[in-house]
Amino acid sequence: MNKIAIIGGGAAGLMAAITAAKAGATVEIFEQNSRVGKKILASGNGRCNITNTHLSRNDYFGDHPEFVDFSLSQFDFNHFKKFCSSIGLLLNTKDDGRSYPLSDEAKSVVLALEAYADLLGITVYCETRISRIDRVGEHFELHTDEKSHKAYDRVLISTGSEAAPQLGGNADGQTFAQTFGHTIQPAYPSLVALELDSLIPTKMTGTKQFSQVTLYINGKAEEQVQGDILFTRYGISGFAILDISQQASVALMEYAQVKIGLKLLPDLDRQSLSAQISQLCKNVPSYPIETILSGLLSSKMVTHILEVSKVPLKTPARDVNTKMIKQIANTILDWRFEVSDTHGFKHAEVSGGGVSTEELDEKSMESKRVKGLYFAGELLDIVGRRGGYNLHFAWASGYLAGKAMARA
Repeated sequence: MNKIAIIGGGAAGLMAAITAAKAGATVEIFEQNSRVGKKILASGNGRCNITNTHLSRNDYFGDHPEFVDFSLSQFDFNHFKKFCSSIGLLLNTKDDGRSYPLSDEAKSVVLALEAYADLLGITVYCETRISRIDRVGEHFELHTDEKSHKAYDRVLISTGSEAAPQLGGNADGQTFAQTFGHTIQPAYPSLVALELDSLIPTKMTGTKQFSQVTLYINGKAEEQVQGDILFTRYGISGFAILDISQQASVALMEYAQVKIGLKLLPDLDRQSLSAQISQLCKNVPSYPIETILSGLLSSKMVTHILEVSKVPLKTPARDVNTKMIKQIANTILDWRFEVSDTHGFKHAEVSGGGVSTEELDEKSMESKRVKGLYFAGELLDIVGRRGGYNLHFAWASGYLAGKAMARA
């Protein structure tokens, strides 16, 4: 019977622990926080977008995204749904494939995992931060600042990433990996808001708009999505921004020029929008142009759209000429801002970069450098799209690691 230590009691660690314990292994979890699953509790704004029915390599990024192929084939949505049912957790799957606990509360997920781990006899050491891992002969020893834990046959490092340090995110796992000779790909924030090189967003703080967002890297359009955007005191957020943030973050790390283009009315083209503005001006010729446009967009945005378009706010509609209308339409449908930075790890949902997957066995998550050492979850150089993909990779990689570690 293998004695297994798991460092990090998040999604990957809990899944690995349960899988290994069900197979007969003795499992101990070491968690630095006061309870396991703290990041799960915060996911999806407390609702926990736990997985997605549509899972493929195309939903993941890293130096080798194909690394996810085996884990997704062995632990797909149906497999995970069956697992959830076995621990008393029911899912609510939306039309777009996103799945949540039926309770719509992340707390339900953590409670179910905690209860099942307890049922299996898994030992959990909370408020226990591992500071060093040693290989001693065929076994491993784990050390905290106060004591040592010895004679483990297998060790899984599933400490997560630097994202959300307020929830315990740090680079401990990367440090452990480097100690054992592993290569670390530079970490970067992902699923994160963006900071803009402009004072205009600050003046529109709190303004929300469904828009089409185009990401430009060195002048070339690289990605285009639709969704909500939210202007903030530092720049811009919203689901559409989170969706492009992975590519934007990588580009910024590589010192590329990064811009976003906002199409504030995505269902209109320039010709139709110009025609609508022209007709409105004819209908109420005495209204100032800012009042005319306030029927289309938030008044906070209108002020700055007119400023950028170089059209005075109080211009009577009768005096708004074709050139002015064209300038206004161009701004509304292609308003560009330069991205100066991401909003940082503290505000990121996940992190890209991490332990190089070239140095891991994709079928077991075992290190190719150190026998008996395993890695899983967000610590790896794999990051997913928004929509439950990151959590699913944590479940899937944890499952493979737990299964492999329990083998004699």
